[in-house]
Amino acid sequence: MDNMLQPPYLKKNDLVTIITPAGKIAPAQVMNGARLLQQWGLRVKTGKYVSEAYLGFAGTDGQRCADLQAAINDPESSAILCARGGYGCGRIVDNVDFSLWLKNPKWFIGYSDITVFHARLQQLGLQSIHGTMPKNFPENSSNESTESLRKALFGELSEYGIPAHPLNKAGVASGVLRGGNLSLIVNVSATPDDVDAAGAILFLEDVDEYLYSIDRMMNNLQRSGKLKRAAGVIVGDFKNSKPDDVLPGKTAYEVIADYLQPLDIPVCYGFPAGHDEPNYSLYFGRRLSLEVNPVGVKIKFL
Repeated sequence: MDNMLQPPYLKKNDLVTIITPAGKIAPAQVMNGARLLQQWGLRVKTGKYVSEAYLGFAGTDGQRCADLQAAINDPESSAILCARGGYGCGRIVDNVDFSLWLKNPKWFIGYSDITVFHARLQQLGLQSIHGTMPKNFPENSSNESTESLRKALFGELSEYGIPAHPLNKAGVASGVLRGGNLSLIVNVSATPDDVDAAGAILFLEDVDEYLYSIDRMMNNLQRSGKLKRAAGVIVGDFKNSKPDDVLPGKTAYEVIADYLQPLDIPVCYGFPAGHDEPNYSLYFGRRLSLEVNPVGVKIKFL
């Protein structure tokens, strides 16, 4: 698999548009995010409805869709940063016209529920960034997560090295990085945005899930053939996984390992990306090499 279409890296004075396509967010968190981007030398624009609230959503489906469409259509905007995840992207994705995105590629950034849009962009052959969002930005400062995002946006991110994990499976593989939030990967199955794991490096993360639910979702990936078709797997954070009576005494990683250990592919556990800190940025849609050995893990974007 070749790399998907890569938007231009950002440079000083480029414009970033902040939108809220899913859950509602406090305006102060959006403004805090805007300040950090400005410290990076970027200009910032916020969606018309970025501070709206309708039930638990950041405005109605129509309002959230309108903000995303306006950001896509804006020829001046070089990147679209989602302010937070939550829930709601799946309700609007089919009402968005992505045709201008293909003519004027721009970076799209977010994680969690934003996986829905990452999956659509992968179907369109476009790279995107799985990374932190303003809801998680520290107030008036930077941290490992935001610095990782800055490097990704400005083209300074090339590789990661992390320590070994006891459950790791050694091996070397390369492939285009796909995936995101496990719940959303399962949710978009059998839709136009179904994640194609064939020959890919599959990234998985999730939060607040019962262990039996994680098992059920991994079972879905197994039965659908996604796991056996993948070239390798990177397992990120599974924060606040909840014990239950179905799988007593297990950890989330042990549940996942039941499905990944029988496969003849390299597997990395404990990659710091997802709902915990730090949340390292990843280029979805870009080819990478994954090397897992007893000493540690090296991930290099190609």
